[in-house]
Amino acid sequence: MSTTSSFYLARATDCAREARATDLANVRERCLRSEAVWRAMAERVLRTEASRCRRDAEKMAADAVAD
Repeated sequence: MSTTSSFYLARATDCAREARATDLANVRERCLRSEAVWRAMAERVLRTEASRCRRDAEKMAADAVAD
């Protein structure tokens, strides 16, 4: 199963919401750390998707020139 960037971003948003809702400093810090990690994972997936699209476009262009 492939996890999408939208899933990671949704989890980050949930963590940010939880951080704002709590009065406990340690819980807020944990939520903010989790938010940062979820956002980093989303960015990694987005970079991978962009790289894959670029690579596919380059391959298609190379194939078109070869024909």
